[in-house]
Amino acid sequence: MDRCGILDNIGALCALKDLRKDGTGMEIYLDNSATTKVTEGVRDKLVQALYEDYGNPSSMHRLGVKAEQYMKEAASIIATSLKVEPKEIIFTSGGTEANNLALVGTALANRRRGNHIITTRIEHPSVHQPLVHLEEMGFEISFAPVDNSGRLIKEKLFELIKEDTLMVSIMYVNNEIGAVQEITELAKELKNRKKDLILHVDAVQAFGKYRIYPKREGIDLLSFSGHKIHGPKGIGALYVNEKIKINPVVFGGGHQKGLRSGTENVPGIAGLGQAVAELYLDFDAKIERMYRLKQKFLREISQLEDTTINGIPAGCAPDYSMEQLKKTAPHVMSVSFRGVRSEVFLHSLEDKGIYVSSGSACSSHHPTPSVTLTAIGLAKELMDSTLRFSMSSMTTEEEIDYTIEQIKELLPVLRKYTRKK
Repeated sequence: MDRCGILDNIGALCALKDLRKDGTGMEIYLDNSATTKVTEGVRDKLVQALYEDYGNPSSMHRLGVKAEQYMKEAASIIATSLKVEPKEIIFTSGGTEANNLALVGTALANRRRGNHIITTRIEHPSVHQPLVHLEEMGFEISFAPVDNSGRLIKEKLFELIKEDTLMVSIMYVNNEIGAVQEITELAKELKNRKKDLILHVDAVQAFGKYRIYPKREGIDLLSFSGHKIHGPKGIGALYVNEKIKINPVVFGGGHQKGLRSGTENVPGIAGLGQAVAELYLDFDAKIERMYRLKQKFLREISQLEDTTINGIPAGCAPDYSMEQLKKTAPHVMSVSFRGVRSEVFLHSLEDKGIYVSSGSACSSHHPTPSVTLTAIGLAKELMDSTLRFSMSSMTTEEEIDYTIEQIKELLPVLRKYTRKK
């Protein structure tokens, strides 16, 4: 059999495997907080930069100059969306590296100014772990608590500020429950209390869902990632206010003003620029539609017996008014289904062609309890019964309707099976 014949047979087998048990063959992807599908425009840009304009941006010949142009164009697009300068954009391998550079690089560069860093109880591991590293180096780390909806208790945060507080790191949107922090208000009060305080914001889940303007909002460092916004994996960026002193954490050839050495991922950077350019086309309509779908989903699911919606402000349930719902992120929905293990429910939905998460993709393989669910005081018996449903602008109403239908059918069956065991 020739190569094409083998590939045809493999394709047929994959197609048979992908035909779901319900016979519809539907594939509904509701794990967009973990990663997103690239758009056609991003795909085309990637192919062009990989296959046609493949030069090293440090080379002086035509192909090198062309590669450098991709970087300049992407930096300009991103800077325009943030209303900052292109020179303030540093490309990284993703949100994790951006957070590490922001925290470790800034702390080490400014240690004489202060030895104390404040963060929250619900941060992503790519913030928490660098802070653990800094603590081992002698920095003092304080953690601000959140309420049962995941929002910072402001008074408790402000009480932690001391004379030697150097930096505060706050997640804009929580990746597990969709809680949103009032960054502009928090930044204003933090800097009223300590003028030279540096504010870092992990905006990986917020970028592309909100119009973020760092200089206007008092943000000094802002991290975001390409694969959360229909860009490629392996690329992200860090906005660094030109007034902030920061040290590199990766050393080598002095790329990107010496802040991030290593040959730049030009296809990834080009794809990121394209994704950001597409983000703000019909932006308000896309966000409004996600909120409507979220409202529909939560209204239906919250009526099911022994179901808890996480990350919702007090007073939002049971009607889930749009006014209250807009205090949360448009795309993330966290639901605890008492009596059903999340892993079992996840795979049952997968059999119906529905892809969801049992929590953060970065922590779902670790058996330790979710720091976010622990911080909001979720009952222990619900910890392992929680699923995260996360949408994108590509999610359709038909997909949400089908998901609701399948949850309603599967939940009583799974509970009955659990009780029998």
